[in-house]
Amino acid sequence: MNSPICQQKHLLLQSFWDYIHAEFGEFVCSPFFPLILTFFGFLSFSFPFAILDLLGEKNFLYQYKIQKDKHPTLNMMMLCLWRAIFNHLFYAIPGILLNWFWMPPVILPATAPSVCTLLVEIFGCLLLFDFQYYIWHFIHHKNLWLYKKVHAIHHTYVAPFSWSSQNLTGYELVTLGFWSNTNPISLGCHPLSFWSCSLLSIWLSVEDHSGYNFPWFLGGALAHDLHHQRPDTNFSPFFRHWDLIFGTTS
Repeated sequence: MNSPICQQKHLLLQSFWDYIHAEFGEFVCSPFFPLILTFFGFLSFSFPFAILDLLGEKNFLYQYKIQKDKHPTLNMMMLCLWRAIFNHLFYAIPGILLNWFWMPPVILPATAPSVCTLLVEIFGCLLLFDFQYYIWHFIHHKNLWLYKKVHAIHHTYVAPFSWSSQNLTGYELVTLGFWSNTNPISLGCHPLSFWSCSLLSIWLSVEDHSGYNFPWFLGGALAHDLHHQRPDTNFSPFFRHWDLIFGTTS
């Protein structure tokens, strides 16, 4: 049974959920909604970091830049953005259309999750994805053929920047998207937990690649920046426990 605090916060989420259900129910039930949500999240989260990069030493946050001797250019940013658009048009959207035939239709529940349930489900999805990606990432670095054919393009830049979080091959994007979309279903998560986790995952990915180690963020920008400098270390996307367990932390 939920605690009184969870029940009280459940009522707050219920009002928000009722609004989503009534005003945007048909839109959020579309199989394309998660793609739209995450892609525009990527754009929104990347843009502020792009401004910081273009300002360079003129911005007061430059003190937190990890590799101060390397600066992404506008051309580099546009190349990454174009690759993200291309992959979504020619890989992600066809993948969604194929999945439409076997994925169950989205049926919105009448009740919202409690805040406690929301947080637990988000954490569970992040933990599962973290394990999946660690294994995938490790294999694609250790197998030279897989690295060259699939993952090497993501390491084009030794000093990552926000837009480079989507500098991927189509195969890698589809693989990550498959886990991101099926994990919440496998774990029986509420749609609100699924959407919240998707946005949080995109934010964490962008922040990891931002090139800035802000002390007030709990992300892994420094660890992932070091991974791009030393690709044989720091394979975990979100947490550090698998790198610590397998001795791959730097």
